[in-house]
Amino acid sequence: MSTDDEKARVANIFDVARLAGVSHQTVSRVLNELPNVRPATRLRVEQAIKQLRYVPSPAARALVTRRSRTLGLISAGRPDYGPASMALYFNEAAREARYAVSMASMLKTDAATMRGAVEMLLRQNVEAIVLIATDRDAVESVNGLELGVPLIAIASQGNVGFHRVSLDQYQGARIAVERLIELGHREIRHISGPMASMDAMERHRGWRDVMAEQGLVAQEAFEGDWTPASGYRFGTELARDADMTAVFVANDQMSLGVYHALSAAGRGVPGDVSVIGFDDIPEAEHFAPPLTTMRQDFESLGRDTMATVLAALRDDESPPAVAPRVPELIERESTAPPRSPRP
Repeated sequence: MSTDDEKARVANIFDVARLAGVSHQTVSRVLNELPNVRPATRLRVEQAIKQLRYVPSPAARALVTRRSRTLGLISAGRPDYGPASMALYFNEAAREARYAVSMASMLKTDAATMRGAVEMLLRQNVEAIVLIATDRDAVESVNGLELGVPLIAIASQGNVGFHRVSLDQYQGARIAVERLIELGHREIRHISGPMASMDAMERHRGWRDVMAEQGLVAQEAFEGDWTPASGYRFGTELARDADMTAVFVANDQMSLGVYHALSAAGRGVPGDVSVIGFDDIPEAEHFAPPLTTMRQDFESLGRDTMATVLAALRDDESPPAVAPRVPELIERESTAPPRSPRP
């Protein structure tokens, strides 16, 4: 098989979009001979199609020509506080813009399940699809699908082929660990979320990088699963470490388990161990003591996502990227300077 034949076999709408330097929905507009595409842009797309010998699928030609004012929303993975809040505030922003939202939720993120969700939404004539993606598998499952409508992912790591909005998990983690260091802590442990989670990976990376920059030893992190039970399990192990004076926990639910484990071991918060979480769930200020944590602005994220959707629907080129919002440190009573060493 020749190189040209291989291109014809594997080329998809995203390959054409990358070669032409446009969004995949612009390629769909050209394929469907729709207006609002500049002549120079149309020419670039046509040349890319010819160069790649691209043959469009029916889905690529299925761009909606009438306005349904309906958006698709896919929430893939566990219904934890973060993803649930993202879905809630995106729905609110969509309603304010007078759009209806058709939602598909699933625990599995395999390719077949994700493809089924996409096809279901496309049958409902949605104008765009928003993907709330906590795990990398969910993003990889839709990357390369020929949708014919804009795809916007709420994901903390970048991917080629569609628009992305996010909160800056990495900077949020850095702020948390830097605050513990400012308080005088040097033995700072970390309980991460599952490493399949992009948010967990970014928070882990922020902790590790700050420790390295400050010349501190970052001992191996414990990999939790976002639940209080995993926080309790690893908190029990941490309680045996007499040198550890602080722990950065990747979410507030696991922090609750850490509280329980430290209390059961006779170690106080923050007297013996400072604890800082992530998310600022509504219960965080009612922990005993109230939890220091990183607040994520899910309401603004919902508005940013809707703004990106509208820009993608309005423009024939890729809309400008929205700068990720940095979580805010909410300092309460679970963090304090470490006690002076006993004589």
